[in-house]
Amino acid sequence: MFRHPPVTTIFEIFSVLALAVTLTYFVIELRSHRKETGYFILNIAFLFQLVSTIFIKNTPEVPEILRSMFFGAHVSTALTGYAAITIAGAYGLMYLMLYHEMKATRFGIIYKKLPTLESLERMTFTALKLAFLLLGTAIVFGIIWLSHVYADAHYSDPKLIGTVLVWLMYGFLIIARKGFGIKGRQIMILSIAGFLVSIFSMTIINIFFSGFHKFY
Repeated sequence: MFRHPPVTTIFEIFSVLALAVTLTYFVIELRSHRKETGYFILNIAFLFQLVSTIFIKNTPEVPEILRSMFFGAHVSTALTGYAAITIAGAYGLMYLMLYHEMKATRFGIIYKKLPTLESLERMTFTALKLAFLLLGTAIVFGIIWLSHVYADAHYSDPKLIGTVLVWLMYGFLIIARKGFGIKGRQIMILSIAGFLVSIFSMTIINIFFSGFHKFY
């Protein structure tokens, strides 16, 4: 039985990501009543879980600071937020592929397999809102956990700053669509750009620049 939140190794994280992608897609499907993209999105979850199942192993010793439930809540909500970002990016790519196929009057397999452009845009916007909500929650849990673990906690860690910037970016996307009428291809391109920035935050910043985030 786990005596720590199951997010302390990369393979535990893969399992949480698989669950996060599945749950996020489930919420989007419930709201949109469209099932056509399930095959594409759930394959991402399957891949994460397959890697975790093949390579996961017991962790004999977990540092005490990683046993906090605030830590588990922080990482779980952050991963679910990034799962929503990934799905939004995937929908943005599907939208652009379908848009260019329709513009070129080539009604092939993409046209037959995907929902309408309008449905893809609504599904993307749902994913954007979930990403904004979950990343915001992750930031709050992270700040609470950090203040409990480090007496001299500081908030200038590059990973934390990167996450806040990503969160603000998705807030801007929501405001831009609702307040300024930016939609269609523009929102889809921005959602893909947001996904790429998030990948940069999770990889390059985390590996080479972050401080206390390096322990996991």
